[in-house]
Amino acid sequence: MIRLDHVHVRHKARGGGLFDRSHVHALTDASLEVGRGEIVGLVGESGCGKSTLARVLTGLQRPTEGTVTFHGEDLWAMPGARRRDEFGSSVGVVFQDPSTALNPRLPVGRILRDPLDVHRRGDVKERDARVEELLDLVGLPAHTLRALPGQLSGGQRQRVAIARALALEPELIVADEPTSALDVSVRAQVLNLLVDLRDRLNLGMVFISHDIQTVRHLADRLAVLYLGRIVEEGPARRVAASPAHPYTQALLSATPSLMERSERIVLHGPVPSAVNPPPGCPFSTRCWKADDACLTAFPAAGSGPGESHLWHCVHPQTEGDRS
Repeated sequence: MIRLDHVHVRHKARGGGLFDRSHVHALTDASLEVGRGEIVGLVGESGCGKSTLARVLTGLQRPTEGTVTFHGEDLWAMPGARRRDEFGSSVGVVFQDPSTALNPRLPVGRILRDPLDVHRRGDVKERDARVEELLDLVGLPAHTLRALPGQLSGGQRQRVAIARALALEPELIVADEPTSALDVSVRAQVLNLLVDLRDRLNLGMVFISHDIQTVRHLADRLAVLYLGRIVEEGPARRVAASPAHPYTQALLSATPSLMERSERIVLHGPVPSAVNPPPGCPFSTRCWKADDACLTAFPAAGSGPGESHLWHCVHPQTEGDRS
């Protein structure tokens, strides 16, 4: 459905002088694809490039280099009007904090109707019917239409945000940490709703989070980012059960799991600068396996069975290492 090939995103560094040409390397050589009906999880620490990748996927950020294709067509070669109409209506976004993502002065009915009005979908009656259908999809009662966002709970507000993202019947939903601002008791309800909507509507979904233990149970595939690079990618169960990259191992050990026990991996060493990233593996400054081979060039991709599990590491942990 949508594919990124060798995408780079660089921003001019803030605070530089008139002749300062330094750049922040927000995303480096990222390749990723999302199919219809598939959930892809993006995980990593804050500042690793997850949100930048989401902006590229949603067409809000044009890559500095590389291509983005939508149904096989170069997204940025499309005329602007066509890109807004065809691609813009095919992608929905669910933001992190529903209290700031929804206009506090507008009732829920108006919030859900706005995308339909902007894109001129149907007549008045059809738009009203679609708004009621959206409420039903996310499990909210009809009287919610008259409520302001401030009169709803956090979980209800996020359901409204999800309904708004579905208004134009998109093919892809990008959810940027949609449960991090919610109480623990509500998170499971919202996650179950997203999975149910994927199954019912055959949606492609990109789920962004720093919590790899949550994403591993939700996603079909996992992509692990570090300093703007995808360092490991593959089927979620395989990546979680047999992580090859040391950074993925550290992420899994940092998040408690009731099902498994793992020794906590404490990382030492400086986090590299995104303005001056190291020439080799970006994780080499914190990795306990790093040697001279890791410092020269970014490692080529290694692969597991069937080549569906990929990683970029000179010293990956393999099945033989675990036995």
